[in-house]
Amino acid sequence: MADTKSGSGRNSAAGGSGNTVLSPLGQGPANLECKDFQEYLRTRQTPESLEKLYNYPPICLAVFRELPEIARQFIIRILFVDQPVPQAVVTSWGAQRCAKEQAEATSCLTALNVWRVTAIPGGLSAWELSPTFKKSVRQVLLGGGKPWPMTNTLDKDSKPRDIAFLDTYAMSRWRCVLHYMVGTGNRNGTDAEAISPDAVRILLHANLMKRDERDGITITRQGFQFLLLDTRAQVWHFMLQYLDTCEERGISLPECLSMLFQLSFSTLGRDYSSEGMNSQMLTFLQHLREFGLVFQRKRKEGRFYPTRLALNVTSKEAAATASVAMDEEATQDCGYIVVETNYRVYAYTDSPLQVAVLGLFTELLYRFPNLVVGVLTRDSVRQALRGGITAEQIVSYLEQYAHPNMRMVESAIHSKSCLPPTVVDQIKLWELERNRFTYTEGVLYNQFLSHTDFVTLRDYAQSIHMLVWQNERTRTMVVQKNGHDDVKRYWKKYSKSGV
Repeated sequence: MADTKSGSGRNSAAGGSGNTVLSPLGQGPANLECKDFQEYLRTRQTPESLEKLYNYPPICLAVFRELPEIARQFIIRILFVDQPVPQAVVTSWGAQRCAKEQAEATSCLTALNVWRVTAIPGGLSAWELSPTFKKSVRQVLLGGGKPWPMTNTLDKDSKPRDIAFLDTYAMSRWRCVLHYMVGTGNRNGTDAEAISPDAVRILLHANLMKRDERDGITITRQGFQFLLLDTRAQVWHFMLQYLDTCEERGISLPECLSMLFQLSFSTLGRDYSSEGMNSQMLTFLQHLREFGLVFQRKRKEGRFYPTRLALNVTSKEAAATASVAMDEEATQDCGYIVVETNYRVYAYTDSPLQVAVLGLFTELLYRFPNLVVGVLTRDSVRQALRGGITAEQIVSYLEQYAHPNMRMVESAIHSKSCLPPTVVDQIKLWELERNRFTYTEGVLYNQFLSHTDFVTLRDYAQSIHMLVWQNERTRTMVVQKNGHDDVKRYWKKYSKSGV
């Protein structure tokens, strides 16, 4: 049997050197990955690091709060059971119609290392809560342990800050970050000075912005997508990127997460103490102050006020039920955008940030003191699509901040969307014009010395559903990258057999 050549700089059937090619192949541009708290723990933390995190009761309380309802019921029922509980017993707690939800809850608890499988006498499998998690949850639910440093007693503040002030302060600080991303902060001296090097470092680390030799620091594809998120999601994603850099800063990740959740459990408008914090947590507190999550008059003052950004950062439910009294957020909540069937967009706002975000996917025509007029065009939408913004995100943004009059029309005609259907359909059609190729990362196999060798390997790759593309005339094929090792092993085995 004729053997294949093993190419060094090129892929071959025998060598499989691992180069990736486009077949319409290749890896598509990366999108922004917005992970919730559970996804963050499952994907970025090992079982060993999870055990370290579970030594902190605030983290365990946050994990417990974000679990599915059935999972929380499981924990409460076995929290005070000091021996493993057979899996059959746990399964019997739910009705058959809830089997799917129960399986999801079981999978969630296992992935988070909240409980683990263990064997009991008789060879049965049983669930056993993590001892560290059990101890911390008992402590946080029943009391005991060391008091949280921020709950130390304080003298009455001679100049207390009310909720309205804290909301205004928080959004002014956070808007500085957003203004910097869209470029409006660079032209305003105060905004430029308000952006700390730590904030810029996190934006670069998160790939929301990048350094360009010609243009300096510019926004990226992920940065465009970031701007269309709601404020809570923006702050949470930003803080996750900050947590990734904790080790580089010499700050303990578990302590930072613990303090972040302590702030989320705090009371808005109440002052807390920083006297019992160590130097690392005082540094973390100053970073939170720069991002708008806490208010502190002076760096060395032992008193601070958590803002609404800190309270809502980890909980979607809290963010949904909280009454927002921030100036810009109040404007956004009542709606300021009107979209007409002729693709005209009217935005009743004087916020440079809102105008800049709107300009990401519309062509701005006129600007008045409290009104901006633009139009959705094929070129403006395609430019946004090239920047990484999806049609669904554009539609969602316009719906989220639609004017109340548009919502009245929506309820009157019982429409699924407050936007004109022609506009929604056209935006999605413009996106479909670009999505004509499917990107797949793969490995190229070529230089087969015989047709039989090619057909044999091609058929095997097809049988394991790893074949992406093949050309029998040129004896060339592409397999998925994750199937390359299996195909390579099969080829070596086939070559040695001398069939």
